[in-house]
Amino acid sequence: MNETLTWPEFTKVDMRVGTILEVLDFPEARKPAYQLHIDFGKELGVKKTSAQITKRYQKSDLLGRQIVAVINFPKKQIANFMSECLVLGAVEGEDVILLQPGSGVPNGLKVS
Repeated sequence: MNETLTWPEFTKVDMRVGTILEVLDFPEARKPAYQLHIDFGKELGVKKTSAQITKRYQKSDLLGRQIVAVINFPKKQIANFMSECLVLGAVEGEDVILLQPGSGVPNGLKVS
């Protein structure tokens, strides 16, 4: 069941476009995952996250790819790694298809 949000609640979610700079294996994760370093532009800088996207994407597929992520959730400890943002994707079972802009945009651009 979906919970209804008010418009003011939705506007608190800070979604931004970033470019993946680095992709590392994450063997300590419980489920197969990568560690991503994502550039959100000069104002926001580089943030790290863990993403369970190994089923669809090879590391080389992700380098330089622009994605959409929520950047204002609290940091989350995942094994020995601190996740600083949440990459967004469409989920079908264990498969995740990353959300991305249709054309190149500046890093840090707000999504609304």
